[in-house]
Amino acid sequence: MVCLRCVKAVESILGNLDAGIADIRLGEVLLTQPLSPGDTERFRAQLSQAGFELLDDNRSQLIVKIKSIIVDHIHYLEDEKFSFPKVLSRELNKEYSQLSKLFSETEGITIEHYVIQQKIEKVKELLAYNQMNLNEISYKLGYSSVAHLSAQFKKVTGLTPSQFKTQGIHLRKALDHI
Repeated sequence: MVCLRCVKAVESILGNLDAGIADIRLGEVLLTQPLSPGDTERFRAQLSQAGFELLDDNRSQLIVKIKSIIVDHIHYLEDEKFSFPKVLSRELNKEYSQLSKLFSETEGITIEHYVIQQKIEKVKELLAYNQMNLNEISYKLGYSSVAHLSAQFKKVTGLTPSQFKTQGIHLRKALDHI
């Protein structure tokens, strides 16, 4: 689960199973009691129908947690300046080098590249809503300058931010497809 809609979808599936939810957040569900084997299989099947998968192994769970933390910080939290290596190490209680190696091996890209992809999608969103100028967006997302943001945007999308604004929202990606 990498967006709030995903959380709501999983919450609904668990509600249909009458599962007691203690806590649910991006990438993680804590139940008041374990599901029976039959309910677990029904949960797995309903998740699959909704385009999700049940992650049983620790490596997959850790990857989802890394992605969830990154998505949270970029798309939902209002803190401009932070260090992802420090945030990930602190929140996951693991060395960043270990997390980075696992992420790269599993996802085929570095954590840094994933962060850039997420930031660019946030820039696209903010440009599409036309409520902030590029200077404000640059500051909000922790870029050192508008020039740095513009160069990175062009490198990732092939368009300048201005070109993107004129071409519209159809060029955006869903967060779970990044």
